[in-house]
Amino acid sequence: MDHHQQGQGQPPSPADANSKPPTPSSTPASRHGSGTAPSWMSSSEGAPPRGPASSSASSAPPTPASRTVYSDRFIPSRTGSNLALFDLAPAPSSSGSAAAAAPPSPYCALLRAALFGPDAPDRLASSAGASSSSSAASPVGSPAGGNIFRFKAEVPRNAKRALFAGGDDQDLLFPGIFTPKGSGPRKIPRSPYKVLDAPALQDDFYLNLVDWSSHNVLSVGLGNCVYLWNACSSKVTKLCDLGADDTVCSVSWAQRGTHLAVGTNQGTVQIWDATRCKRMRTMESHRMRVGALAWNSSLLSSGSRDKNILHHDLRAPEDYVSKLTGHKSEVCGLKWSYDNRQLASGGNDNKLFVWNQHSVQPVLKYTEHTAAVKAIAWSPHLHGLLASGGGTADRCIRFWNTTTNTHLSSMDTGSQVCNLVWSKNVNELVSTHGYSQNQIIVWRYPTMSKTIVTGAGDETLRFWNVFPSPKSQSSDSLSSIGATSFVRSYIR
Repeated sequence: MDHHQQGQGQPPSPADANSKPPTPSSTPASRHGSGTAPSWMSSSEGAPPRGPASSSASSAPPTPASRTVYSDRFIPSRTGSNLALFDLAPAPSSSGSAAAAAPPSPYCALLRAALFGPDAPDRLASSAGASSSSSAASPVGSPAGGNIFRFKAEVPRNAKRALFAGGDDQDLLFPGIFTPKGSGPRKIPRSPYKVLDAPALQDDFYLNLVDWSSHNVLSVGLGNCVYLWNACSSKVTKLCDLGADDTVCSVSWAQRGTHLAVGTNQGTVQIWDATRCKRMRTMESHRMRVGALAWNSSLLSSGSRDKNILHHDLRAPEDYVSKLTGHKSEVCGLKWSYDNRQLASGGNDNKLFVWNQHSVQPVLKYTEHTAAVKAIAWSPHLHGLLASGGGTADRCIRFWNTTTNTHLSSMDTGSQVCNLVWSKNVNELVSTHGYSQNQIIVWRYPTMSKTIVTGAGDETLRFWNVFPSPKSQSSDSLSSIGATSFVRSYIR
């Protein structure tokens, strides 16, 4: 039994008896809906007629009242739409203006500033102000209530750049979010929060005797011994003693922070398990002292006074798997890029070379430095950005784009550049210097505005809070740490 047979025998309602097929004159009225149900649930233009056009009730087949005829097009109903979601709601009356004038949420304010610029007016407030001066009976979409299609001037260029910039440019879009309102540049404490006495620390520009691990453990080479200092517990552990015939020339932690590589004056490279204080392997490949070490996963690169760079694969039984030649003097700086695809090396021949994973000859050569290149640092923010520092006769920090093989800029620091370290949280660079000013400088890249932290030259290890933490980048937290945790102790 079909649907028509179920309704057979029931008298048609008066509405059905007088119903007619829709005509063009009645179609616009059906587009607005009845107010109780959306208009697309009623018959509309394009639906097949139910029967011959006739005014008598007997000529038309009986149609139950519960039957719904769906049309072939969508006719929206304003009564069932959430126009406030798209800022198209009618203007509130004067009696309800006080309740509708609630401030926008912080998320909406930030989103509006990021999309339309910091000077974009509040659209709800502006539309409410415009509608208050007009009649309350203006239909939605009229000029008084605001059109659906709104046009606005182009977003300022500085606002676009601020989306991809760091530092002070963030305040252009989000004032008071990343830094306190009304505050100036970030303050850096001028005094260290900790000092460690390090007797027998060799005063040699070409050596690398200090390195941090990923487990917050500091390794220091003092004479013929290597000491470990735990920054969390301040515990000092003696890792090894090379004996009276040898001295430590370099130390470097593996990425996992459990194994330490030690380069010696006799040309050997030792691998130590720091958790068990046990030597795992000794590789005797260099003929002279090893002053530079760099890890790339299980591959360890070592640079020596014998002018060679050796790759040691800890998984292979051989002492080294490849030899890189190109420097004409001692190799005193080595650093792998963050993607482990490029190795930068600096030498006492004033050359800066860039190698790939499989090359035995440098793929890029930079000769602009006029002194030994020991300080090397890859940027964690921009791919291919390399910073290098020269010795006493050069005193410059130079920036290179290894992707395009171009020299970007140079900055004269006034002293030999010993080390360079990029911040992982902000686009800043810290440089440590030797002769003649022995200063520590924090640079903001690319403007290269600087802040000098200290100047000293003695047998101590000093600790500063110069970079903001990822959780809190306020200057108050940094200054409070530097002021309340000053400790002076001995590393051995």
